[in-house]
Amino acid sequence: MQTMRVKSILTEKPLVEKIKVSGWIRTTRDSKSFSFIELNDGSVITNLQIFIDKSNAELVKLIPDLTTGASIEAQGALKASPGGKQDVELHAERITILGKAPAEEYPLQKKRHSFEYLREIAHLRPRTNTFGAVTRVRNALSFAIHKFFQEREFLYIHTPIITASDCEGAGQMFQVTTLPLDNLPRENGNVDFSKDFFGKKTFLTVSGQLEGEIYACALGNIYTFGPTFRAEHSLTSRHLAEFWMIEPEMAFCDLKQNMDTAEEFLKYIIGYVLEHCAPDMEFFNKWIEAGRMETLQKIVASTFTRITYTEAIAELEKAKVDFEYPVKWGIDLQSEHEKYLTEQVFKNPVIISDYPKEIKAFYMKMNDDNKTVRAMDVLVPKIGEIIGGSEREADLEKLRARLHELKLDEKEYWWYLELRKYGTIPHSGFGLGFERLIQFVTGMQNIRDVIPFPRAYTSAEF
Repeated sequence: MQTMRVKSILTEKPLVEKIKVSGWIRTTRDSKSFSFIELNDGSVITNLQIFIDKSNAELVKLIPDLTTGASIEAQGALKASPGGKQDVELHAERITILGKAPAEEYPLQKKRHSFEYLREIAHLRPRTNTFGAVTRVRNALSFAIHKFFQEREFLYIHTPIITASDCEGAGQMFQVTTLPLDNLPRENGNVDFSKDFFGKKTFLTVSGQLEGEIYACALGNIYTFGPTFRAEHSLTSRHLAEFWMIEPEMAFCDLKQNMDTAEEFLKYIIGYVLEHCAPDMEFFNKWIEAGRMETLQKIVASTFTRITYTEAIAELEKAKVDFEYPVKWGIDLQSEHEKYLTEQVFKNPVIISDYPKEIKAFYMKMNDDNKTVRAMDVLVPKIGEIIGGSEREADLEKLRARLHELKLDEKEYWWYLELRKYGTIPHSGFGLGFERLIQFVTGMQNIRDVIPFPRAYTSAEF
């Protein structure tokens, strides 16, 4: 007997006499002569209707246990449905209950639950329409990201999760240690990290960029796609302590080429999801944020606006808006500024380049004015910054000077400096926070609702 997934059944609609399907009951309806089950197996947001004829005594015995949340296997004939809500339905001939879900105890009853409540039951929330759809979109975006880079002959590089260097120089890192915390070894009053597992201080990575540059400077274009960690004491809807990053690094590439790639990349992966996750995207458009699909379609069809940081500040200074964070040259643009530029001024995605060196990382290439660096951020409506990148400093002495200027220990970056000593090349790259991308695509408001198991300040459940 043919076993099929619900997505295939609803897409192909093969009217056959024998078919088998497995899944979880979403809802049931009962009448004097018939019962109906709405079954979902996670392959698509739409349910498969199962028709039970109560003249079948064996099936009638099972009805009390055919409750929301129960898992079953159903066999029977797939027939055209006389109802208006579905094209086909399964006429059950045999049902096997695989796992019961007592109606009086099951946490996901047939009603709307708040996202806050669902975070408390993260082991069950994937069974809801919203989180099933988020997961399928996350999966499709992951595939599209690999597809984009593989089609362009980028090499996928696995960069380390444990590192001794701080890519961003911000110090918001999780320390990794095997030292006994209740009896730390000390030397001259300080913790003796030579006794630690790696013989030195180590941390969870905040970025795979620096290691990615090693491979770009040997093999050409590469990309990383992996978990990163930030020990920020933040409880906002935009921050996670553990999240995923996509970081391409391109050899023989300047800032303009970097911006071109970032724009092409963003439009490609959004277009992929619109094409391959249409039912889920229609759900988000209806229940999460009206107009989301239209916004995404416009982005795919648009040419991104490009301005410098100085031009962006000039636009913000002209605005008759009482910003929470006052505008002046040299500030780090806040979300309110970025949203104003994309939603009010240009009504389009915007790429801002050439930021003040004081607000950017040490590795970004200095412009000739010695005030700004060849950095760029891609801003989109609703979210603000979604991609950040730069051309990297390829001059050894200039890079060394920036490390000293920012009081970073040159010894910690000895190998990064040597890349500029032996066969240095112009190269560029950018980073995209995966969860922020999913927020933007789906319209979900809280970043904890677009990752399976959120890790945030004071929260590490499941």
